[in-house]
Amino acid sequence: MCKRYNFLLVAILFGFVSCKNGVKKEITAQFVVDKSIQVSGGELYAKNEVSFTFRKKSYTSKYVDGQKVLERVTKNDSTSIKDIKTNKAFNRYVNDSLVKVIDSMARKYENSINSVHYFVKLPFGLNDEAVHKKLLGTSKIDGKEYYKVQVTFSENGGGVDFDDTYIYWFNTKTFKPDYLAYSFQVNGGGQRFRVAFNERYIGGIRFVDYENYETLNLKVPIAKIDSLYAANKLKLLSKIEINDITVNPGSYN
Repeated sequence: MCKRYNFLLVAILFGFVSCKNGVKKEITAQFVVDKSIQVSGGELYAKNEVSFTFRKKSYTSKYVDGQKVLERVTKNDSTSIKDIKTNKAFNRYVNDSLVKVIDSMARKYENSINSVHYFVKLPFGLNDEAVHKKLLGTSKIDGKEYYKVQVTFSENGGGVDFDDTYIYWFNTKTFKPDYLAYSFQVNGGGQRFRVAFNERYIGGIRFVDYENYETLNLKVPIAKIDSLYAANKLKLLSKIEINDITVNPGSYN
């Protein structure tokens, strides 16, 4: 009798463990993005000063007294222009002298600086307050499976191009964003599809370059632009490459 009860007890416990182990965590857009940030650099994004060059301009992102500071330096012959964007203001210095910039141009410069830093530090920015994420399911690109996540923005805090729509393809095994696409409204509108290449980790943070494709077939929704890439119906517009990357511990008071 004891053996029979022992057998039943073992069976019940085994069944409980099996059910427990068989429970799969629900995959959500937030879960995918969190995992992606974790494998791409995690807390290092907010603890280090990152500098790089892009198209002959120098960029730096850092935190000063808890405030995010984005910088861009442009040098032309004897002129050095330094743009500084914080959460509260934009300032331009020409040869170390502060100059006044009209509001419309300041917004243009801010958007340009923010855009470069945003792409370089992806996927870190995908948890900003103005970001809205939606899981669209999975799809395959070049034989690999990806979680497809749509990103839109609130008007408040979403920047000048808050009405743009982004799609990210996260590898279901590595959670790295290997592809991204976006639709934009300025200058008549358009779509872009980017393919990450030249992955490298510097100071524990993942950096990539991109092949930048365009399409003239705007009838295809941005969420399905990967089908055009698979069919070789996209045109290579440019390559987006960053150089001279340095990652140094910052001062975060």
